[in-house]
Amino acid sequence: MDNVQRGIDYNYKSGYPEFRSSVFGFVEENEGPVLEITTDIVKGSLVYGSKGETDSLSADVAVDIQITDLNGEQNIGSKRITRQVVTGDESITHSREVLSIPYQLQVKPGNYEVSVTVRDLNSKQKLTQTSKAYIPGAKQNDYTLSEVQLFGKENGDNTWSQISGYHVSNAIDSLRFVFQVISPQPDTPLTLDTRLVSFASDTGLPRAITRNNYSSSSIEYKGIDFDQTTEIQSTRRVLSDYGSVFVEYKFANQNRGNYRFEVTAAKENDNDEEIFKGRSFGIKSKNFPAVESVRELARPLYYLMGRGDHEELMAISDTDSLKQAMDRFWLKNIGNKREAQQVIEQYYTRVEEANKRFSNFKEGWKTDRGMVYILFGEPFHTRDRLRQLVWYYSYNTEDPRYRFFFEQPKLNNQFFPFDHYVLNRNNNYYNIVYTQRGLWLNGQILQRQI
Repeated sequence: MDNVQRGIDYNYKSGYPEFRSSVFGFVEENEGPVLEITTDIVKGSLVYGSKGETDSLSADVAVDIQITDLNGEQNIGSKRITRQVVTGDESITHSREVLSIPYQLQVKPGNYEVSVTVRDLNSKQKLTQTSKAYIPGAKQNDYTLSEVQLFGKENGDNTWSQISGYHVSNAIDSLRFVFQVISPQPDTPLTLDTRLVSFASDTGLPRAITRNNYSSSSIEYKGIDFDQTTEIQSTRRVLSDYGSVFVEYKFANQNRGNYRFEVTAAKENDNDEEIFKGRSFGIKSKNFPAVESVRELARPLYYLMGRGDHEELMAISDTDSLKQAMDRFWLKNIGNKREAQQVIEQYYTRVEEANKRFSNFKEGWKTDRGMVYILFGEPFHTRDRLRQLVWYYSYNTEDPRYRFFFEQPKLNNQFFPFDHYVLNRNNNYYNIVYTQRGLWLNGQILQRQI
């Protein structure tokens, strides 16, 4: 698992710049080893102000990059990059478009830690992400592999965009994996075996808070089972006359789920020197982490409807009819159109925040923590114990009706890459859940949260 990359997804903290950084180490033919650092900043997460006497809006951002040689344990480079986003579009504050800032630095082979800090110069808020990169030094007649990079392309777009995180939008039409074979001309042919595999995983809606707990053998409890794999495609390629070259593979995008692209390199007739690299990723909804399409908006209503009513809603295939049914649902319960709009905005704000905060092998709003967060909001108090998380929704921490226990499955270990918590369900929550649904459906959620 140490040789499997998952990418780094957006840091999320309300009111702070939202970004993700990626680091790729490779060998450039003329320059030698290079660290390529890319920072993608969500434009909608920045604070905008008026620019001069015009109608334009502007946001100013600074990216501070700190590079440390872990072998020598010293800072080998730092860089500040500033950018300004200027626009006349007032809807920029809701945009998921990114400002991409690339940076390259020539280095020596070795282990590096890269710290990227993004500071919003208008709000003065900043967040930091740290990642590691390794550039090996290959000897004559030896070889190694770089990490695997993932790119995506939407239908009708000829440009490949780097996917630096784990989550891949279902809007992506094609996937492209790129890695570098680093070798100073070995005299033995090199065999590359690659394959794309999927893993059995939970991608469905969670069980109700008042239902029975999951059994420890269920996929909902495990989240993802790395022992249950399905091979989608495999190939073999033999390199006989090569140096440090880039190799790429392309695939059509897959259905929603969790996947890994794997490459194994070995000299012919010498399996003892195999090198393995992997790039894991998960396919999420089309507009992830936002919910924008009518069907995306309909799915989270599961928490406010009975299962039967929600199944009837999702069975509507026509988009216009589905939207009308959703409008009737909200207006029938709340009555006042303006108030209904405010409730709807608050509800889907929580859905999107749940996606940003709790997503793992499935969308965050479908997780147990996402379910509780959407219905009840931010807890008054939390306690993080060993393998257990407690959310309190009352200042009386002893009241069992207003505290929720989440536990990490015992299968989690250093090789389990997901932040996965399972709610300890209890029928005693029935009254508080019933009351909370009522606050949403009659609009009182605007005056009281619980």
